Amino acid sequence: MFKKVLVSNRGEIALRIIRALKEMNIKSVIVYSEADRDSIAVRLADDRVCVGPAPAPASYLNISQIISAAVLKKCDALHPGYGFLAENHHFAEICKSYNITFIGPTPTTIALAGKKAEVIELLKSKGVPVVPGSHAVCKDVKSAKKIAASIRYPVIIKASAGGGGKGMRIVEKEDELAKAFEIASSEAQGAFGNSDIYIEKYIENPRHIEIQIAADGGDVVYFPERDCSIQRHHQKIIEEAPSPKITPKLRKKLGETAIRIAKILNYTTVGTVEFLVSKNNFYFMEINARIQVEHPITELISDVDMAKIQITLAAGEKLPLRQGDIAILNNAIECRINSEDEDFIPSSGVVRKLFIPGGPGVRVDTAISQGDEISPFYDSLIAKVITWGASRSEAIVKMKRALDEFIIEGVDTNIPLHRRILENENFLKGCYSTSFLEEMNGKNQKNNK
Repeated sequence: MFKKVLVSNRGEIALRIIRALKEMNIKSVIVYSEADRDSIAVRLADDRVCVGPAPAPASYLNISQIISAAVLKKCDALHPGYGFLAENHHFAEICKSYNITFIGPTPTTIALAGKKAEVIELLKSKGVPVVPGSHAVCKDVKSAKKIAASIRYPVIIKASAGGGGKGMRIVEKEDELAKAFEIASSEAQGAFGNSDIYIEKYIENPRHIEIQIAADGGDVVYFPERDCSIQRHHQKIIEEAPSPKITPKLRKKLGETAIRIAKILNYTTVGTVEFLVSKNNFYFMEINARIQVEHPITELISDVDMAKIQITLAAGEKLPLRQGDIAILNNAIECRINSEDEDFIPSSGVVRKLFIPGGPGVRVDTAISQGDEISPFYDSLIAKVITWGASRSEAIVKMKRALDEFIIEGVDTNIPLHRRILENENFLKGCYSTSFLEEMNGKNQKNNK
């Protein structure tokens, strides 16, 4: 097992990793920007290294500084968390060259997973169901129009190296495609340093279902699904597990398909296979080669610690459980609390007053405390409220109570939006799709308008 791990991230995920390392009796070193000097994660780590000023390119994306910190502190492993460099195969390769274990899949697997169009083409050739589309990079508008006409509108343009809704545009008709192509390519270049895009058929009103996997290089297991359909601008707001509309038969089929995909890609450690589900049909979307923001709901319904499993597998140990050991023990819901106003514009400032909810069936993953400054330099996610119970209705009741208890003053948050969703009749019935928020608000928000 590792002796010392460098945590190359910030906020709640950095704190989550540090806590797991402490429980595993592994020393932690955290890198931080000047803006995060006084953060809880920095204070709780066993050691710390400042790697630059607040802007992420000068700190959390500064590979040379991060590697230097790992070498200086004699770390034998590095945990990237999610975001930043977590799916950067070049970074993982550099770690390997310095004999630092990158806690994640191999650089080769990360590189392949990042080429989404190529992965889709590979899996299609293996008989895995995929959304109809180009599944190869579209170099110009002319080829894009030809593909869109062949699969028929509406279509969706996606960044090949993308995620989080960036570099993504829905196109309803041909005369909208040229502009959408230009915007998506430009956005992809700015967000990922890669302007490549591909085109798929837009599946209307599907459920966004993901399967958590864990692999040790030989065996692979899957966990019960997470339903991530409630989104805005293709970014998740609420996740729950298990999905209220996935049958045991379909769950098994999705899980077995996820295992098959993991084996085709030679996947190791933990990751997530994402699908679109429409009625009883499902289509592979992408594989995320990292731990997910929403991993806590899997932990709470299955009584597992995904962070510890990820670290254990990266150290070369075998899977600590078999498929038959995994069961649905609870229902869980996660609300992502973002510092943003009602128009989803990020809000920054000093947290003047803070009360974090608690009590039976409530977990809050956050790294903010009263007096902290919410920086404009980073993602607006500031907390995750997770509740669980013996039934879905119990988890919802606990979430309502937790959100009512949550007090944060000094910045705007999306807590009022979460409250409205939890009161919505369709949500309470479990009858929703990726179009839920548009339908609830009675307006079209497909393309961030």
